[in-house]
Amino acid sequence: MTSRSRVTNKGLDLTALKSAAFDLSPEPAMVIDRDGALVAANEAAEALFGQGLGLLARGRFRAALPPDSPLVSLLNRAHEEGVAVRERGVEISLFGLPTFEADGAAAPLSDGSVLLTLHVRGGAFSEFGGDAAGLRSIMGLGRMLAHEIKNPLAGIRGAAQLLKAGAQAEDVPLAQLIMDETDRVKRLVDRMEVFADDAPPARDPVNIHEVLDRVRALAANGVADGLSLREQYDPSLPPTPGDEDQLIQIFLNLVKNAAEAAHARGDGRGEVLITTAYRHGVRVRSSEGGPMRSAPLEIRVQDNGPGVPAHLRESLFQPFVTTKQNGAGLGLALVSKLVVGHGGLIDFESEPGRTVFRVLLPIASEKDVSA
Repeated sequence: MTSRSRVTNKGLDLTALKSAAFDLSPEPAMVIDRDGALVAANEAAEALFGQGLGLLARGRFRAALPPDSPLVSLLNRAHEEGVAVRERGVEISLFGLPTFEADGAAAPLSDGSVLLTLHVRGGAFSEFGGDAAGLRSIMGLGRMLAHEIKNPLAGIRGAAQLLKAGAQAEDVPLAQLIMDETDRVKRLVDRMEVFADDAPPARDPVNIHEVLDRVRALAANGVADGLSLREQYDPSLPPTPGDEDQLIQIFLNLVKNAAEAAHARGDGRGEVLITTAYRHGVRVRSSEGGPMRSAPLEIRVQDNGPGVPAHLRESLFQPFVTTKQNGAGLGLALVSKLVVGHGGLIDFESEPGRTVFRVLLPIASEKDVSA
């Protein structure tokens, strides 16, 4: 195995695996030993479940499965028959994540372990409303772009600027076009680079209504101009732990999208409504895969636009998915990443004339204060 493989110190013989294929496979792959313990997982498996191997391997893999899980049957058949077996349409409920459907394959290895691979049908969404594997991929792509593209872009723009200064009048627009397009690519790279930031957000107590007031003021003087922009707040909400700037970014993006959808009506009756409420009993799992935690602060951004197209609804939080003609498809993917980082959840419901994005956030405690 290469150094990238998620392998424990159990002395597992992986000579039957081609390490590069295991590491780089886009399909989630795991190795389960004779005792039912998870001893290796590739990056796609970690991204799918949103947890590292150290956490996934805590206890036996089989012990985390329901007794009637089809994965148990699949693993047993591979052990007993000694050949690769496949099962289509397997419902998987694992590590406290919502149930999803996948095609499973189990192949016995020479040391008695079993290689389990999953082909997830239609994408598996985490509890946080985003596609974990897609976010992991875009983070890597952001790093690569930041290092390999931004420096050459600066050189191209500088050269174009020099050409413009000495160009004849008829050539100035061409030099300006080069500069404008270079700036556009740089803005795209900058947005993607945000995904490469793995640092957790600050955990200072933040008054969510102060965040929303700031967002409302920015929107009212910009993208929401000409719309009915209303709010219905529960003034008793406690603070939430987080980074105020990132929270502003989350809700400014959602309000901007809602305003653009409301404008799309074209009849001058567009409306955006921001509401807050306290929802008892709402719990989500932390982004580190830890125990469930309360997330009762609900913020809803609603518009009366045409709605999200049906064919995009299952993949709306994935990178490069957009309803806008010139959009990059990074806004909602970034929103999802930031909400997850704040220990929250984001989802939506949409129909013609009514689209609602809902964000759930935790309550700040004494320990939720940055040093």
